[in-house]
Amino acid sequence: MKILLAAINAKYIHSNLAVHSLRAYAQSYYMPQEGGAAPETDIAEYTVNQQPDQILMDIYRRKPDVICFSCYIWNIAYVEDMARELKKICPDTHIWLGGPEVSYDAPDVLRRLPEVSGVMRGEGEETFTELCCIYCTKGLSGAADEFGSVNGITYRGRDGGIVENSWREVLDLSSVPFVYRDMEDFRNKIVYYETSRGCPFSCSYCLSSVDKKLRFRDTALVKQELQFLMDAGVPQVKFVDRTFNCNHKHAMDIWTYITEHDNGITNFHFEVAVDLLTEEELKLLDKMRPGLIQLEIGIQSTNPQTIEEIRRTMDFERVKRIVRRIQGYGNIHQHLDLIAGLPYEDMNSFARSFDDVYALRPEQLQLGFLKVLKGSWMERQKEAYGLVHKSTPCYEVLYTDWITYDDILRLKGIEEMVEVYYNSGQFTRTIGSLEEEFGSPFEMYDRIRGYYVEHNHMDVQHKRSARYEILLDFITGWCGGQADYYRDLLTFDYYLRENAKTRPEFAGSYVLTKEEVRQFYEKEEQERHFLIGYEAFDRNQMRKMTHLERFTCLKKTVLFDYMQRNPLNGEARTCMIDM
Repeated sequence: MKILLAAINAKYIHSNLAVHSLRAYAQSYYMPQEGGAAPETDIAEYTVNQQPDQILMDIYRRKPDVICFSCYIWNIAYVEDMARELKKICPDTHIWLGGPEVSYDAPDVLRRLPEVSGVMRGEGEETFTELCCIYCTKGLSGAADEFGSVNGITYRGRDGGIVENSWREVLDLSSVPFVYRDMEDFRNKIVYYETSRGCPFSCSYCLSSVDKKLRFRDTALVKQELQFLMDAGVPQVKFVDRTFNCNHKHAMDIWTYITEHDNGITNFHFEVAVDLLTEEELKLLDKMRPGLIQLEIGIQSTNPQTIEEIRRTMDFERVKRIVRRIQGYGNIHQHLDLIAGLPYEDMNSFARSFDDVYALRPEQLQLGFLKVLKGSWMERQKEAYGLVHKSTPCYEVLYTDWITYDDILRLKGIEEMVEVYYNSGQFTRTIGSLEEEFGSPFEMYDRIRGYYVEHNHMDVQHKRSARYEILLDFITGWCGGQADYYRDLLTFDYYLRENAKTRPEFAGSYVLTKEEVRQFYEKEEQERHFLIGYEAFDRNQMRKMTHLERFTCLKKTVLFDYMQRNPLNGEARTCMIDM
C-alpha cells in the first residue's frame, strides 16, 4: 500500500511540518491489524509557484494508492484543482484532505469535491495512523467499511452519503516523534518546530483560539532536539507555537538552553505576547548573542474598543515599555503586526494604531489585512460588523461598517510603501529624516503612496536603485530646496547595504578624487587605523571590501566596511574619516 503525504507550500524555502509529523507518528505507532502489512509512506513537497502539470506528472509517476493533501488558505484552490485533475488520471487513488482550511466545513468540502474520499479534521497524527492500518488491512475496496471507527474524520460512505465522525481528543504532544533526521532534505529551507499546541487566548480572528487544550512538549525532549538542529548548523528554526511565552518555566528552560549552547549560527524565531515577559526573561534576553533570537509580536490595534471586541488581552502601555527596553539591548530583531479591517477601527483609528506602533521603531512592521477564517468567532460575527470578505481564500476583508473598500485600497498602497521604504531596511536615515516633514508617519507613507499612484509607479517591478530615484523625485517635489541634503542621505543608505562598484545615477558625481582615495588606502595599509581585522589584505583587497564616500551636505567622509556587518540589519560598519 503506497500512501503519499503531499504538501504544496507557499515558497520553496518553506517546509511543511504537518506532513512530516504525520509520517513520523505513523512509522512509530503503526499497529498492523490481522493480515495487514506496513504501508509505504512517502512525502512530496511542492510550491504554489510550480506549474500544476509538473506536480500532476510527479504524483502520477509515484503511483500512490492513497494521497493526503495538507490544506491551508494559501494553497486550497491549488489543491482542489489538483484533486479534480488527479482523479481523472488516477481514478483508483483515494484522495484525502487535512489541515485548518478543511477541518471546519468538511461536509461542504466533500460536496463540492466528489473526487475526495474524506477529510481529516483537527490533529491528524493518530487519525492518519488509524487510516493507514485500515487501508493496509482492508485495501482500497474495503476500507470505507471500517471508517466508522475512526474519530476526527468526515468521509463518503458506501451509499455516497457524507458521514461525520466525532472529533478526536487531543494527543500528548511529547508522544509525537522528532521529525528531523536527515537534514539534507531541509537544506536552504526554514526548519519549523513546535513545543506547544493550543493557545490560552481567545482572539476572535484566530483559529488557535478554537483549541483551548493548551499542552506542551517535554522540555527534556525539546533540548535534545534543538541540540540536534544546532549541531547540524541549521540557519533558522521557526517555532510555530502560537504564544511561546505563555508558560514562564517552559519558555525560560528553552531560552536558557539555547543561550548556553549557542553555536553562533542558528537563529530562533518565536511568536510571543511581549506584555507577558517577566523580569527574569527580560534579563536573559539581554544576555543573548545578537541575532540568536527574533520575536514576532502581534499588536493588531491600539484602539481599546477594538481590542476588547476581538477578545484580545493586551496592555499596550506595558508593551511599549518592554519593546523599547528590548530594543535598547541591541541584540534582538522585533517584528510587530497590525491588522486592518477589525471592528470599530475606521481610517482615523487605524492611522493612530499605525503611528503608535511605528513609534516603537521595530525592525519590521507588518501591515496585514483581516482574514475571516472558517470556524473563527469573527466569521460568526461578520453580519453584526457589516463585514464583507472575499469568498475565496484568503477570505480577506473587503469592507466593514467602519472601513470602505476605497480605504482598503488606500491601505494596500500604504502597506507596499512600508514594505519598500521601512521593512527593507534600505532607507533608514532618509526615512528617519523625512518623517520630520510630515504631521505623522502614516501621513508620510500615504503621501508617498499618492505619488506612486499619480506617476503610475504602482504594480511595477522596480529595480532597487529605481526605488531611490523615485523617492528622491518625491522629496524634490515635496521639500524643494533640500534635495541635495536628501540625495546625500539616500546615497548613505545605499552604501550602507550595497558594496556597489557601479555608482547609481541618483547619487550624482563622486566627490573624492582618485588621488585622495589612493592616499587613504596607502596610509591604511601601513597604519591599519580603521580597518581592524584586515591584516591579511593589501590595499587593493581592502578597497574592494570597503567603500569611501564624501558627503558634501552632511559634511563628512565615511568609510563603509562590508566585512563587518550588523548581525541584525546587515548594515556595514561605518567610520567617520578626517581627511
